[in-house]
Amino acid sequence: MRRARGSQAGAAARAGLVVALLVAFGCTSASRREPEAPDRPALRTMRGKASYYGRGFHGRKTASGERFDMHAFTAAHRTLRFGTLVRVTNRKNGRSVVVRINDRGPFGRRKRIIDVSHAAARKLGMMKAGVVPVTLEVLQEPPPRARRR
Repeated sequence: MRRARGSQAGAAARAGLVVALLVAFGCTSASRREPEAPDRPALRTMRGKASYYGRGFHGRKTASGERFDMHAFTAAHRTLRFGTLVRVTNRKNGRSVVVRINDRGPFGRRKRIIDVSHAAARKLGMMKAGVVPVTLEVLQEPPPRARRR
């Protein structure tokens, strides 16, 4: 009899853990989906090189204050406003992905114009190359923020 009570407590603990994991991962799944591209022409286009960042930055704060999630479709750009949606197209293979700008970069001497997340790099087929020529299409910019007084 004593053993039955322990197994019930263990089952309840396991069920609680499963529920907690589902809630935790269910809350982050929406940000891990590729953003929907608005059905209109690009506001502007840029060409340059893209690189990606992932494991070493996973969980760190970005310039926008968000935590970086290497599995989300996000990117870093030097000047585009946070929240801007950009279609990135790999000019070597034609693959494209829509990302949301949430960080600043890339920095350094190379002529890179965007750093994409690990998830976006996988979809672009640039994991082996590391740096690829891309075209950026600015699809949607966030509304202007009210000025502080």
